[in-house]
Amino acid sequence: MKKYSLSVICVVLFALLAGCGSKETSNITVDYGDSAVYTEQDMDDAIKVIEEMIGSWEDCELHSISYSSDDVCTDEKNLLWMNDLEKANDNDLVFTQCIMFDSSFRSPKEGGGAWEPDTEYTWSWWLARSDGGEWKLMTWGY
Repeated sequence: MKKYSLSVICVVLFALLAGCGSKETSNITVDYGDSAVYTEQDMDDAIKVIEEMIGSWEDCELHSISYSSDDVCTDEKNLLWMNDLEKANDNDLVFTQCIMFDSSFRSPKEGGGAWEPDTEYTWSWWLARSDGGEWKLMTWGY
């Protein structure tokens, strides 16, 4: 009986905690652009990382996200920049791909912290990965 009760408690706690920090993202407008480099799945994997970050910000709501361009993402200077950021953080991953998105999101109605109240922000997001691996969020902002 104790095992059953403990199992039920664990399931209930998991269900409650699974929703923490998540935001409804079904109303997001996604523009995949026209890429010969990345598939929609590649982009969706990167967008998920961005959604998780924005979802961790209380009462911020992502409205739209759009792929920059193949020219931006295949520019060797940008890939070098991603690898420089990784080294600056004392990490030793070597990235072979980078991707950039522009986004639009709204801050909390009451503002708070660094947010202006009820303001639409347009930020860029840079992610990198090695040989088709998982995307790592490298930098974001204006």
